[in-house]
Amino acid sequence: MARHGEQRPVCRKESSGTVGVIADPVGFARMRRYPSFGFTDHRGYLRHTERLLRTLAGEAGHVRVALFDPEGFALWCARQRLDPDSAASRARYTAVDAARGATLPFTGRRSLRRLLPELLVERERLRSWERATELLGEAGGCVRCAEPLARCAFRRAAAVLPLLLEDAGGGRRHLVCTVLVRGVPLSAALDTPPEPTEAATLALCAVLGVALATGAPGGLVLRRAVDGGRTEAVGWRLEAGEVVPLTEPEVFSAYCTDPMTGDPIPPEHGVDYRDAPPLPTILCEGP
Repeated sequence: MARHGEQRPVCRKESSGTVGVIADPVGFARMRRYPSFGFTDHRGYLRHTERLLRTLAGEAGHVRVALFDPEGFALWCARQRLDPDSAASRARYTAVDAARGATLPFTGRRSLRRLLPELLVERERLRSWERATELLGEAGGCVRCAEPLARCAFRRAAAVLPLLLEDAGGGRRHLVCTVLVRGVPLSAALDTPPEPTEAATLALCAVLGVALATGAPGGLVLRRAVDGGRTEAVGWRLEAGEVVPLTEPEVFSAYCTDPMTGDPIPPEHGVDYRDAPPLPTILCEGP
């Protein structure tokens, strides 16, 4: 029978945990108002956090990094009636609230500084997904099949997505979908290869589904790496629930016009603008 001391390393290897990290200097400055926080500069804080992560990754079986939002932390403490100037409150917030948001595994193969940009992208993706699913839930019922319009629109978007990527051929592709809802842009993106993650695919289908379900205006932009180190760009306009291909001049105009002022801006070096291929009309299958 193993002794307790012999069991402890095994238990550590089978444990898991989440470490919250403040990604930006502005948020770090907000946390410095709490004397118990103890850190004085953001770079030093990140170095300390990375050392902690590497230690935990070496001891524990699974460690994830979550974004620690100082403003959200203060509101959470107010709701929970907890003292924000407390290490225990910070640990509890990370475990209960931050860990339910955007997280990424930390294996030690990449530095924390290289991981943070991906974590910020993951946060925006999660926000887009949550907002899009909320809007789809408000869309009502489909007149063709009487099912929730959200379900029909999501199916249509899921059918359109592989057509967009297949038409682009081989090479690295970057697809962005942006929809303007009540004056606020909602956006999602994915890259391939490698195969896009399920989270990225779901988020983009949800945002595209919002345009198809509500008729909100927006656009799709697809960039593809081609031979010679150049990039091809095509686009589609989203209007009245339809996906309309843009011509080469329309794509050029979209890229080379300042959306705020309407002034022309220089074309991007190494980018060729092309006519977008038409897509087949995909409708709800009906009852």
